[in-house]
Amino acid sequence: MKKRKFFVFIFFVYLIAFQSNIYAESIPAKTDTISFIQHIELWYKDNTNYFTITALMAAESSILPVPSEMVVPPAVYIALEPGSSLSVFWIIIFGTIGALIGASFNYLMSMWLGRLVVYKFADSKLGKLFLLSSDKIKKSEAYFNNHGKTSTFVGRFIPVIRHLISIPAGLAKMNYLNFLIYTALGAGLWNCCLALLGYLAHGQQDMINKYSHELSYVFIALGIILVVWMIVKSKKKNEY
Repeated sequence: MKKRKFFVFIFFVYLIAFQSNIYAESIPAKTDTISFIQHIELWYKDNTNYFTITALMAAESSILPVPSEMVVPPAVYIALEPGSSLSVFWIIIFGTIGALIGASFNYLMSMWLGRLVVYKFADSKLGKLFLLSSDKIKKSEAYFNNHGKTSTFVGRFIPVIRHLISIPAGLAKMNYLNFLIYTALGAGLWNCCLALLGYLAHGQQDMINKYSHELSYVFIALGIILVVWMIVKSKKKNEY
């Protein structure tokens, strides 16, 4: 599982680097010295719209490992730029719609397939590819059983549980209308929190631009440390 995480991480790094090279060739010569962070910002500006926000947030609320922190805050940051066609209000709305779509997928899939199939899938090779495991499902199911209907609301703010809380709701055949209401409230409030992060980040735009090159080195260094840590941890686990 750790190896899969490692390859997923490398893929995203490669994807961002590839996109950065494309922009480096297409932008004017005077911007040749823009930082890695600024390349990413340009990529987000060119590819972020309400459809991609909805799709990515739907993936985030399903079994796909897409962090919402990588979707809403950058979108809000871009929306606050002069001349942007995006609105912070609609980013939150479409982000919440996406969350409802992804959560509904988990809910309906679990309700139709049943507990036995869901747990088998979580421990299968395909399930592990999506970073699932029976332990994670058990954890989310125990949380759902202990907190009842409100777990679909509160669970939206808890890592790991946030992505999987719809599965035990489907297994328990929770009333679908109640499920949608609690999910919409939780996802909407969570998206508001993420939007606030984007707003605060834009408030530090001058500092980010001033130290963008230094920040690029920091992020690259952190990425290298993460990869090394994952490799070492994976080797230690194999030794046992």
